[in-house]
Amino acid sequence: MKKLLVTGASGFLGWHICQLANRNWEVYGTYFYHTLEISNVKMLKVDLVNFSELKQVFNEIKPEAVIHTAALSQPNYCQNNPQESYTINVNVPSNIAGLCADNLIPCVFTSTDLVFDGLNAPYKEIDPVCPINIYGEHKVMAEQKMLEEYPQTAVCRMPLMFGAATPTASSFIQPFIQTLQQGKELNLFVDEFRTPVSGTTAAKGLLLALEKVNGLIHLGGKERISRYEFGRLLIEVFQLPAAGLKACRQEDVKMAAPRPIDVSLDSSKAFALGYQPLPLREELEALVRQSSGG
Repeated sequence: MKKLLVTGASGFLGWHICQLANRNWEVYGTYFYHTLEISNVKMLKVDLVNFSELKQVFNEIKPEAVIHTAALSQPNYCQNNPQESYTINVNVPSNIAGLCADNLIPCVFTSTDLVFDGLNAPYKEIDPVCPINIYGEHKVMAEQKMLEEYPQTAVCRMPLMFGAATPTASSFIQPFIQTLQQGKELNLFVDEFRTPVSGTTAAKGLLLALEKVNGLIHLGGKERISRYEFGRLLIEVFQLPAAGLKACRQEDVKMAAPRPIDVSLDSSKAFALGYQPLPLREELEALVRQSSGG
């Protein structure tokens, strides 16, 4: 089998990619802080910021494809730590693109829907970027640098992602569920819209992009939904106590990083290639069955 290098394998998305990719690839996953074992995946502790260490991984493994998911992905943290964000979210992807170019191997990069300002959704790949926070700015820089280094890079703009918690990471739904189960108040925005997908669906999209995409592609879901409406759906499917769910607006919550109102993605280009996100209700019902062992 061909060798696939997945950076950030200890993260939510990286873990999901490894679960699917190890059926058809010899998978090598990198981690830095969070040690873990993944069945049929060779895990490597790598400081991606250290270029000589990164280059050594390429020289030793000789991967035949790379999916780069490792990132600082919390917008508020990036806003408060811009230099660290730049190093990890801009320099590292650029270096990876350069190494993939040197070896002429497929390279997939996970960008974000937050490259847009939220004023002209739904967004297609040809729409101009206009980020309003540092995380989004740095992802734009990374996109541009990678495509300059290596035009064959598949730059995949990812939506909000949810799913079962992994051994070392969770998605945004775990704290939602916990808060409601404890009878506490959960305030969710009625004026922030995304096109979410499950981690498994996102992983399938990235593996498809690895085979079929050069340049920009959007891997959003088929439903535009507010955080609040997603919370209502979660309550319904998981049969959670509903009393704690409260509607609020972005302006009600003080956050370090400004947040765009609507970064819904138009992913029809990916759909035409065979990317098929399931309805959100079906995705959540599958998680319920999974969590109950069914």
